[in-house]
Amino acid sequence: TKMKLPGQEEFDISSTCENVATGEPESGPGSGLSPDGPSDTDSRELGVPKDPVLFIQLNELMGWPQALEWRETGRWVLFEEKLEVGAGRWSAPHVPTLALPSLQKLRSLLAEGLVLLDCPARSLLELVEQVTRVELLSPELRGQLQALLLQRPQHLIWTTRTRPCCWSAHPREASHDEEAPMKEQHQNPLRQKLPPGAEAAAVLAGELGSLTQPLGVFVRLRDPVVLGPLTEVPLPSRFFCLLLGPPTLGRGYHEMGRAVAVLLSDRQFQWSVRRASNLHDLLAALDAFLEEVTVLPPGRWDPTARIPPPKCLPSHHKRLASQLREFKGSSVRRRAPAEDRHSHRPHPPSPELRRTGRLFGGFVQDVRRKASWYPSDFLDALHPQCFSAVLYIYLATVTNAITFGGLLGEATNGAQGVLESFLGTAVAGAAFCLMAGQPLTILSSTGPVLVFERLLFSFSRDYSLDYLPFRLWVGIWVAIFCLALVATEASVLVRYFTRFTEEGFCALISLIFIYDAVGKMLSLTRAYPIQRPGSPTYGCFCQFPDPQGNESQWIRTKPKDRDDILSVMRKMLSDFSSVLAILLGCGLDAFLGLATPKLMVPREFKPTLPGRGWLVSPFGANPWWLSVAAALPALLLSILIFMDQQITAVILNRAKYRLQKGAGFHLDLFCVAVLMLLTSALGLPWYVSATVISLAHMDSLRRESRACAPGEPPSFLGIREQRLTGLVVFILTGISIFLAPVLKFIPMPVLYGLFLYMGVAAISSIQFTKRVQLLLMPAKYQPDLLLLRHVPLNRIHLFTGIQLACLGLLWIIKSTPAAIIFPLMLLGLVGVRKAMEWVFSPQELLWLDELMPEKERNISEKGLEPEYSFSGSDSEDSELMYQPKSPEINISVN
Repeated sequence: TKMKLPGQEEFDISSTCENVATGEPESGPGSGLSPDGPSDTDSRELGVPKDPVLFIQLNELMGWPQALEWRETGRWVLFEEKLEVGAGRWSAPHVPTLALPSLQKLRSLLAEGLVLLDCPARSLLELVEQVTRVELLSPELRGQLQALLLQRPQHLIWTTRTRPCCWSAHPREASHDEEAPMKEQHQNPLRQKLPPGAEAAAVLAGELGSLTQPLGVFVRLRDPVVLGPLTEVPLPSRFFCLLLGPPTLGRGYHEMGRAVAVLLSDRQFQWSVRRASNLHDLLAALDAFLEEVTVLPPGRWDPTARIPPPKCLPSHHKRLASQLREFKGSSVRRRAPAEDRHSHRPHPPSPELRRTGRLFGGFVQDVRRKASWYPSDFLDALHPQCFSAVLYIYLATVTNAITFGGLLGEATNGAQGVLESFLGTAVAGAAFCLMAGQPLTILSSTGPVLVFERLLFSFSRDYSLDYLPFRLWVGIWVAIFCLALVATEASVLVRYFTRFTEEGFCALISLIFIYDAVGKMLSLTRAYPIQRPGSPTYGCFCQFPDPQGNESQWIRTKPKDRDDILSVMRKMLSDFSSVLAILLGCGLDAFLGLATPKLMVPREFKPTLPGRGWLVSPFGANPWWLSVAAALPALLLSILIFMDQQITAVILNRAKYRLQKGAGFHLDLFCVAVLMLLTSALGLPWYVSATVISLAHMDSLRRESRACAPGEPPSFLGIREQRLTGLVVFILTGISIFLAPVLKFIPMPVLYGLFLYMGVAAISSIQFTKRVQLLLMPAKYQPDLLLLRHVPLNRIHLFTGIQLACLGLLWIIKSTPAAIIFPLMLLGLVGVRKAMEWVFSPQELLWLDELMPEKERNISEKGLEPEYSFSGSDSEDSELMYQPKSPEINISVN
């Protein structure tokens, strides 16, 4: 039986089905769906309007045959919450489970009962009069039932008081004046978790001895209306269901009431019922729900066990697509298989990565695209979360500037130092944030660039060359080469940077962070040895103030004020967690008086190398031909700058972050080229995008939904895209030179811990790390990763082994005199990935990595192979293709 919806001719099925099936298995959690059903984007793709969130409440009739009363026993938004009567509280949200007979009995009861769609009732009294117009009810029984339905139910509402408010204990009929929501309903904290525009559904179920036959009524109100105290939250009600019958063995009507609530909490059933025109449509929606029900064998699980909510729910794309195909008719179904064969085609390149065929064409497009967003880049920063991000990234940037400034001073024998590092970070970073296409990027000195600086200085020293003039010409040639790359739109080549390349580079940078942080902390054990107990140097004594011990004094506040204060404190701790951890470390260091090295910044504004000015002479003591010979090392450095900059840009602009303002690959590279010229002329360090700090900056600006249903995790809304946080960070870095009296109290071990945290968080959240763990894990203990379902384990180990070999080779080359070819080895990662197409099949690479552009085009022309195509069937593979294959690089800051 097919269900026919009103207005179905408005849906363009031929286009919507194609959009539905085009999922990105690599897009990550950021591009997924909201757990409560189709998101706004999904609804637009499907041609379906966004339905409001529905709060469902189950009121059960209690007290037969003595005093009858309605009591709330369950509620649903996304998951089920049961009333635990003995404990006087609501249970934890859990996935509802139903007995199959309850659904079958419900279908029979609705098929023989009263179904009112688009009921014009405007109050609870009018609704009760409508639902009691049933022929099987005698006038006396109808009056008794009306009085029963108008009774106020008992709710368990946790108000701002310390104990729940359970009202009303004495059942009585509600008059017209008493249909207004009560004060406790407005104070219900659950209301704050429901988004604006939410609606309610009331389900009333129970046993009534005066009835001889079951009574089933389902009502959909034409216009939602607040039904007084019927629900614990004063929301306008859209649905009303009444299930009553004579006393029976067991809790049949209770289970049928739960079945109705579970049906209404299902987004697809709710979507269908909102558009149903008659009983036939209602039963068709219930049958469609039954077709997707999964049955658990009775002897294999405990029916009383509560299944916790999953971290992510399966996609609703497939269910909606199949429904729309069914509504449209057989002509669409004949065309659907051909569409489905190509539905999982690779997505076309983003506009930023399309060639224009003109010199500086991509650069001009980036400028035009970002110019329209420029005013909002400052207005969108007016949020307290940005203040937390500024403090967090500022400390990370200062630490990075001091660390790399000190290393640079050692590598160049004092030609550059901490002051140049501070000044260069401030000038280059602030200029980049003002002009760049992706201002969320944080510029910094990086390990690979530092290695190149060390090699360049060693070459100058060995051949008695003047280092800074030679470095100036290298920087000039790098700027020329980078501008040539911008002019020829070479940035479109980043499409060849698959996850294999990104993970290798990110793992290398993360290991550098971890290695440096651990090395610095271990070096402190020699300069500041740990004192053993009884050491005469210093000691730590804990004493009680009196024989009775410590005394804790609590100040009682008003319950409402206390809850409000706790809510604000929890939010503050979440937003400022990293900053508070740093402040706590500083406080403990000061309170205990530990002998730890403190943050030292330059006190005078002058170059580190005595006798030189801020502008570097072009030649100095070097011969003129050296300005031409500098092009050779500049070529290698240009490759390093391009790879370092663009790999970071690809990671930051992934679809999972849901960036709305677009990327700017060409504009960013142009800015880096100009800044290379500036920093070389001033004798400042070279700067490029810092992968780990930029990721931390992005995740410190994550936007999440505040109104979350019980059991539902906050949904990711995107990143707060703006320029102000980075700009303020670099301005503060510049004026840090004059804040030495304050910054001297920050212990260096705290900042090393910050480095260690960022490195560990970055490397532990990529798929590469999880695959390395599989090498050391027996098969029976391995997690249920999706790639393990589709790729043989030995092939996964082979792919991981190749990545480990590449990573080890990069580390060895970086740490030896052969580091001059390090940029070529980074470029070689792309070649290694290309060669792996001879070893792994496209299906294996689709799950382990991504497909390269040529392979994507071939697949688009030929169609995907059956084993990994998306068809409209119910196969496991089809549904899994919508889910993220593995976690992307993600640093949780808060």
